[in-house]
Parts: sequence; structure tokens; C-alpha cells
Amino acid sequence: MRHSKTYHQIKAYFYLSTLALLSLNACKKMYNLPDEKEYLNPNMSYSSQNLEPILGRTSLMGSFNSANSSLPLTFEIVNARYGDGRPVTDLFQTKPTYVWVDAYDGTETSLEAIEAKRKLEEHPLFEVRPSGQFIMWAAATEDLVAPRPKDSSDLVQNVRFFDLKISNSGGETLIRDFQVRPWLERAYEPSTDINPYTGGPAPDPRDPLNPDKQNYIRPALSNVIGVQSKRALVSNDQQKDVIAFIREVPGGTGNTIRVKVLDKDTIPIAPALFNETNWDLQVHGFNKTITTEYVQYDVAYPIPLVDIPTKYTVNGNARFNLRYSRRDLGGSRTIASIALEFKIFRKGDWEVVFQFINDNPKFEDE
Repeated sequence: MRHSKTYHQIKAYFYLSTLALLSLNACKKMYNLPDEKEYLNPNMSYSSQNLEPILGRTSLMGSFNSANSSLPLTFEIVNARYGDGRPVTDLFQTKPTYVWVDAYDGTETSLEAIEAKRKLEEHPLFEVRPSGQFIMWAAATEDLVAPRPKDSSDLVQNVRFFDLKISNSGGETLIRDFQVRPWLERAYEPSTDINPYTGGPAPDPRDPLNPDKQNYIRPALSNVIGVQSKRALVSNDQQKDVIAFIREVPGGTGNTIRVKVLDKDTIPIAPALFNETNWDLQVHGFNKTITTEYVQYDVAYPIPLVDIPTKYTVNGNARFNLRYSRRDLGGSRTIASIALEFKIFRKGDWEVVFQFINDNPKFEDE
């Protein structure tokens, strides 16, 4: 009896629920009631409305807070203008840019395999994504988009502004007065040797007003002993025994990178002396060529290609790590290294150069 009563209760509840649902739908049709609207919170915001991309590299910007608004939302850039009211058009030029159509994971065995995973698509140089993030594509170069003034002036008439319209079926709202202040291109990182305003040499941090001095890229050194000084060589603000350059090499194929080491007289040091270096794990490159002066690879740009960990990256960067061993006075074998973590954003033929300044590295045993 108890089971029968429970069954009838469930059956009655089902019929009543169905009847209520049918009645609600009938009422909506009879009285032409609107569908329930999505929620749109007017207090949606960004952590910052000052966007400062570096030209020549793909930059994602903007941390968006939807304030519990109903998703999805539609974003639209409107009223793009300079501070004096002139319309901004350069940011919205459409240019081809690389997008990935298949996931890159660092296991690709040829340049062709890498290129098969991406293609060129037409995109505005600057746009807002469905997530609300802003993107400045790497195709936005200095010849297309003027960077901030080289004299570091901040005149409002030179600043690009825009408003952002956000909407869903619940309505729309406007976040006003975003600013876009692009930095000029810096084709590589670290770029401590480049003045970010002028593109010329960066001043020496210890003597910034001296035009005859400049800042340099500093490699990481470990157990590198000088031949003459017999001390560990260092590279910092106080003492620059070794510096690094990242520079373009003329006359290449447009898709190579090489690494070389120069002694204090700018004579190349043979790669063979770096006898503990795994040359196959330096960069994700192909057709490795080892000469008496440098090691070169065919590569796809940018380097690294994406921001994921692979066996060729450290801390999101590519890295050259040149290692060699020698025996110390106690007979123990010591591993020494010269390393640089880096990124290169512009396609071309590049080289990373380690330059000894005050002393040469000692490769011989004690």
C-alpha cells in the first residue's frame, strides 16, 4: 500500500508540473510576453584602460571583469579618436598575420611541419576579442602605426582614445576613454641595450648622462675563469667582463639564427671548445651547421613560437647555454657555462653574440 501511494503521488506531481509548464507557455503566447532578458551589469570594468603594446610583436592586453553579467557578451570598439578629436584609423588597417590552425608543441621535426600548423589571416592591426581582451598583432609595425614621441612628450593630441561598447540581450553599456600608447619596435628581448623612446643605445645605468657610455645585455656566467685574472668573470652593472648582442646578419635566407663567442680581441672562439654543450637542444631549429666560428640553425619566427613550455624553452624564453668542462686544482671536473635567455619577434637572419671584454675564458685544466 505504501509503495502504491508513493507512485500515485509522483504521478500526480508529474501531471501538475506538466500542466503548469503548458499553462505558462500558453500565457506567454496569449499575452505576447517577452523572453527573459540576460543580465548586464553597468559596473563591468578593466584593471587598466591604458594600453601600452610594443609594436612588432603580438600583445594581449586588458584584464576584464564582467561583474557577473550574462555571457556571452559582444564587444565593439567605437569612437576611436586622438585627443584633439581627429579620427584614429591606423590601428584598424587590415593586414595578414599568422594564426595557429593546429597546436604547436615543440616536437615538430621540420620547418614544413611547423608552417603546416599556422596560416596567414587578414586581421585589423588592433582589435578586441570575444573574451574582452585586446590584441595588437605583430603586423603592427612602426611604418604602419606611429609610436609614442621619441622626446617622451605626452601631449594629449598625440594620444589615441577609444570607447568600448559591451552588449547582450539585456542591453548595452559603454566604457569610455581607453588609451593606446604604443612603444616603438624592439625586435628582441632582453632589450636593455635599446632606449625604448628613441630606439638608439640605452644609457649606462651608472652614468646615464655620459653619451660615450651605454647599457648592454648581460649573459649569465657560471664558473667562467679568466686566463689572466684567474678569477671568476662576471657581468653586472659594476663589472662587465662579458656582454651579449642580439643583431641581424645580412645576406641570409630570412629564417636563420646563429650563436657565436668572441674573445676580448673580437676573434671568434671555436664552438668545439664548448665541449659540454648539447647543440641539438639549444633552439627549435633544423639543418644545424657548425663552423669554426659559429653554430647556425634554420628556424621559424618568432622565437619562441608560442608561450608554452618545451624542451627548447626556459621561463617562456629561448636559451643559448654554452657549456664546457675543465679540471680545477684539486683534479675535480668543473662545468662552466655562458647563457642567455632571449626572444626574437621579427623574422630574419639573427645572431646571438657573447663578447668577452676584459679577459678570455680559460678552457685548459689547472
